[in-house]
Amino acid sequence: MDVRLARFVLAAGALPLPVPSALSEPILAEWLNAMAPDAVLLSGGSDIGTTPDRDALETALMDHARRHALPLLGICRGMQVLARAAGGALMRVEGHVATRHRLFGELDHDVNSYHTLALDGLPSDYRALAKAPDGSVEAISHRTLPWEGWMWHPERADRFDPSDVARFGKVISR
Repeated sequence: MDVRLARFVLAAGALPLPVPSALSEPILAEWLNAMAPDAVLLSGGSDIGTTPDRDALETALMDHARRHALPLLGICRGMQVLARAAGGALMRVEGHVATRHRLFGELDHDVNSYHTLALDGLPSDYRALAKAPDGSVEAISHRTLPWEGWMWHPERADRFDPSDVARFGKVISR
């Protein structure tokens, strides 16, 4: 876990508990039951399919969150994982790496951007919370589960945006 992401989680009043990617079923299930997390955070990172162990771990974490009705936030890659698991597709986008842009929609503020993939449409289980100026979906919310996805990296800000910290706190306390 990136130390900045751990600091972001702490800023929201939560305690981060990194999950070792070497854990696989059934040990992972035992570990999750013993740790009893209150929420799940899927962080950013490499594209889906480049690290099979991580892909399997995040699928298992989503299954655990679903079974236990846990809140879940997917950041960047994490949002892509949520969308793909719901049958959504991804597409390449230009102009979203090492830049900032303003979101519009329910979430209306400036965010950083570090991704080359975006949602190609919206999975039916989700609604769009925010879009980028090019119309690509930048934030989603599950229609029935306490799950959200954000394409930006709140942990990479020089100073954490208070609205990101507050929203994360709200997501994980559902």
